Amino acid sequence: MKWFVDGYNVIRRDADLRGRESESLEAGRTALLAAVAAAARRTGDQFTVVFDGARRDASPPVTGQVQIVFSRPPETADDVLRALVAKAGAGSVVASSDRAVCDAARRAGAVAVSAEDFVAALRDGGEREDDESGDDRAQKRGGNPRRPSREERDARRVLARLAGRRGDR
Repeated sequence: MKWFVDGYNVIRRDADLRGRESESLEAGRTALLAAVAAAARRTGDQFTVVFDGARRDASPPVTGQVQIVFSRPPETADDVLRALVAKAGAGSVVASSDRAVCDAARRAGAVAVSAEDFVAALRDGGEREDDESGDDRAQKRGGNPRRPSREERDARRVLARLAGRRGDR
């Protein structure tokens, strides 16, 4: 499975990562990349983490199953994510709480998960029950109102895979 991660969006949606970022941008990126690298080793999935701006530090990039991409101004990380997911299409997952990025992912046939749910799956394997995304979509359509939408089921499936394979390797 191919994951595309909205780097700063994920960092700024999690208290621990945000705290590391308050030390320095590099500390925030390093903390996120360490968690993503552990998930890549555990699951065998490929991860691309996209950040805004050009790389300004001398630290070596993470290698192997984690690729780091920095957008080049005037392009934003959101622009890069939308292009990457359009190319990858079905079978890929986008981790972002940016609505435009998630909508582009769904249009391309990819699964979109919120930054909060992504971090929760990385950290403790838990699924968040307080996610309100999609509630109004489910009410506008017919069918069983208690059954989650296809998008919600797909998101739960990929998050469970990310969290559930924690002890396998």
